Amino acid sequence: AIQKDFGNEEAMKQELSAMSVGVQGSGWGWLGYNAKTGRIECATRANQDPLQATTGLVPLLGIDVWEHAYYVDYRNVRPEYVSAIWDVINWDTVEKRLVAAQK
Repeated sequence: AIQKDFGNEEAMKQELSAMSVGVQGSGWGWLGYNAKTGRIECATRANQDPLQATTGLVPLLGIDVWEHAYYVDYRNVRPEYVSAIWDVINWDTVEKRLVAAQK
């Protein structure tokens, strides 16, 4: 699905990373499934605004960009935190969420 919707995994990571880093203040970067189009999309939400209720996208992967998520290890350098997050993503879980969303 990532290949179909983004071309490749790296393109998806670049898009979601840029969007997540660009969140003003606190919020989230999301990879979500759009049941209407059958596509995976990137989105951001400010503060604690829920993804599905505000966009219709089913959450597959969330990147917490509230400062509390990264300040101890990365201080205020959000781009470094977002870059490092890809090393700990459990893609099996993301895939299970996608399969469930597609039912």
